[in-house]
Amino acid sequence: MDAATVACFEASRNRLASLAYRLLGSAADAEDTVQDAFLRWQAADRDYVEVPEAWLTKIVTNLALDRLRSAQVRRERAVGAWMPEPLLDGDPMLGPAETAEQRESVTVAVLLLMERLSPLERAVYVLREAFSYTHAEIADILAITESASQQHAHRARRRITFSANNTGSDPAAARSIVQAFVDAATSGRTDHLVSLLTADATATSDGAGGSAPKLIHFLTPERVAIAVRTGFTPTPAKLRQFNGSPTIHAAVLNGCPAMLITLADHILSVTILELRDDKIAALHGIGAPARLHRLTEHWRRRDHDAPLVELWSRTPE
Repeated sequence: MDAATVACFEASRNRLASLAYRLLGSAADAEDTVQDAFLRWQAADRDYVEVPEAWLTKIVTNLALDRLRSAQVRRERAVGAWMPEPLLDGDPMLGPAETAEQRESVTVAVLLLMERLSPLERAVYVLREAFSYTHAEIADILAITESASQQHAHRARRRITFSANNTGSDPAAARSIVQAFVDAATSGRTDHLVSLLTADATATSDGAGGSAPKLIHFLTPERVAIAVRTGFTPTPAKLRQFNGSPTIHAAVLNGCPAMLITLADHILSVTILELRDDKIAALHGIGAPARLHRLTEHWRRRDHDAPLVELWSRTPE
C-alpha cells in the first residue's frame, strides 16, 4: 500500500479501536480486531470503496461479532468469570465522550450489562448510542432490516438500565472519593465503610487474578465492607506474596473513580467505584494480569500523583 492508503486507515484507527472495545470489552481483542481490519483494507479493491470510514466500520463491527460468536469466547463468558479490561482516563480506545450515552457505554457497569445482550443487540446498541448511527446505517452495516435494528435497540435499552451518576471524570474528585474510601477501609471499623455505601451496594471481583472459577459477588453493604476490610488487612502470607508493601493510587478508569494497587510501578489490581447520590453503589475488583496489561503500560508512561497510602505500612487500629 502507498502512504496515502495507510494514512487513510490510520486516521480511523482510534475510532475503530473504540468501537471494537465497546463491542468486546477487551483492549487486546479490540487491537487484534483492528489489525485484522487493516489486513482486509490492505487486500481490498479500494477503487470500489466509496466511503472508507463506512467500509471500515462495517468490517470492524462484523469482525467483532464473529469474535463474540466464537465457541471459545462463548465458553469463557458462560462460566461467569469474565470481566471487562479497564482503561485509564485519556486512553484513545475509550473513544468519544461528548454525550452521557457515550461516556456510559464504556463504564464497567454497562460493559457487564451488555453481556446480557445477543451479539446483534450489542452491536446495534453500541452503534446507535455511542456512535449515533441511524437505523438505516446500522441496517446496512449488519445486513439486517431497518425495523430489525429498531427492535434490537429497543430490547437492548430495556435490558441496560444504568442509574449511576459518577463524578469521577475529574481526577481531583476521583482522588477525594478514593481517599475517603481508603481511609474508611484502613480505619479498622466496618461501620465507617458501610456509611460510604448505598443501602443496596454490591461488589464483584475476579478473585484478584486468582483461580476463582467464577466471579465473586458480595450482595449487601455489610458483606462488601467485610470483604474490603479483609483485603486491606495485612497478613504474613500477603507480605510474602508481594515481597514488599504495595501502594494505593487514585485514578479515573472507564470514566469512574478507581483505586489502583501498585507495586514497583506495576498495577496489581484495581477497584472501580460506581457512584449514586454521592455514595458508592457498586465496586468492581479486577486483578487478572491479562486484563491489566494495557492499563499498566499506560500508567507507567504517565505522571501520576503521590500514593494515597502504603497499603501495609501500618496495622489497622
